[in-house]
Amino acid sequence: MVHIGQLIKQEMKRQERTPVWLARKIHCQRPNIYYIYSQPSINTHLLIQISKALKVDFFKIISEAMEADETI
Repeated sequence: MVHIGQLIKQEMKRQERTPVWLARKIHCQRPNIYYIYSQPSINTHLLIQISKALKVDFFKIISEAMEADETI
């Protein structure tokens, strides 16, 4: 099972982005970003917003992990 919050956190770190930056991009408060990091799943609308902000197709990552039957 993919832990999407951790995946987002890793990508943020890779891109050297801050929670404040992402919060501004998706129009929410900074504490919400830390909450997202802790979540094993999030709603698709939010994941679309985050994918666009980070320019990463998280849906593809999840799909590939499912096909490979991997845990991320």
